[in-house]
Amino acid sequence: RILSQVAFKLFEDTGLFEIFKIPLKEFMNYFHALENGYRDIPYHNRIHATDVLHAVWYLTTQPVPGLQTTMSDHGSMSDSDSDSGITHGHMGYATSKTYSVTEHRYGCVIANVPALELMALYVAAAMHDYDHPGRTNAFLVATSAPQAVLYNDRSVLENHHAASAWNLFMSQQDYNFLVNLDHVEFKRFRFLVIEAILATDLKKHFDFLAEFNAKVNEEVGPGIDWANENDRLLVCQMCIKLADINGPAKCKELHLKWTEGIVNEFYEQGDEESSLGLPTSPFMDRSAPQLAKLQESFITHIVGPLCHSYDSAGLIPGRWVEDDNEEEEEEE
Repeated sequence: RILSQVAFKLFEDTGLFEIFKIPLKEFMNYFHALENGYRDIPYHNRIHATDVLHAVWYLTTQPVPGLQTTMSDHGSMSDSDSDSGITHGHMGYATSKTYSVTEHRYGCVIANVPALELMALYVAAAMHDYDHPGRTNAFLVATSAPQAVLYNDRSVLENHHAASAWNLFMSQQDYNFLVNLDHVEFKRFRFLVIEAILATDLKKHFDFLAEFNAKVNEEVGPGIDWANENDRLLVCQMCIKLADINGPAKCKELHLKWTEGIVNEFYEQGDEESSLGLPTSPFMDRSAPQLAKLQESFITHIVGPLCHSYDSAGLIPGRWVEDDNEEEEEEE
């Protein structure tokens, strides 16, 4: 029950139950069903989904040095988003009970993203690998799997995760924890969840990175306009992308544990490729392990540049160096 328990704690921490009048029974019903739909495979399981959910909560609630809080709880920055028609005053902003930012030199993402968009990010994280078969998009396309045929070989897994999780949600009235959203809010929420899940397709990784870098580049970029819903969506997409591949950013013990999970899943695919007479995909041949090379490539080309971009935008939680030095002096 790890996914449903953590989802409950994070919704409780950020006050989302109260803001959206979420019925607890329906919430737990859905999240229990959601986590039961994650398969018992080495990596893309309910524990990974929980890890990503926790990571987006961390990235949105922790103090960020120098981040400007541009919107108040009453949406004083603008009355509404033109496309969604949702007034900020009605929707409001969430706050974390665990980490409240009181010092002016710090901000947090949660104060700049309306609560509906924050909830969509959290739900997307919980849904994002629902019913993952433990095989890559390339494998599903190569074997003409039903999902690949259905989604025309494009973002096959990501489309499957989103559609299947939403099908589950709509399959029973007892799962409708969003019952108190009006039609416009629900439509906007569903759009945001889908966009966040589809952003986790690594085939689109460099497109997202280029768009984000062009926006936050200090010399020529306009920077993040928190009043613009498209900018906020891009931030949320980058947030879930970072959360999804955060293994190398963890301590060595946890990094190795997650790496073991992904290579074991890769080896299972390699075994099936061999049995089907297909070429074994890179890093998926258990008879010729290349774990170090896999992680070096992953960190150098994917994780490192993403972390650098997110940090360049001034969104990585942390502390000012002088604050840490002052704490050390006090301890001495």
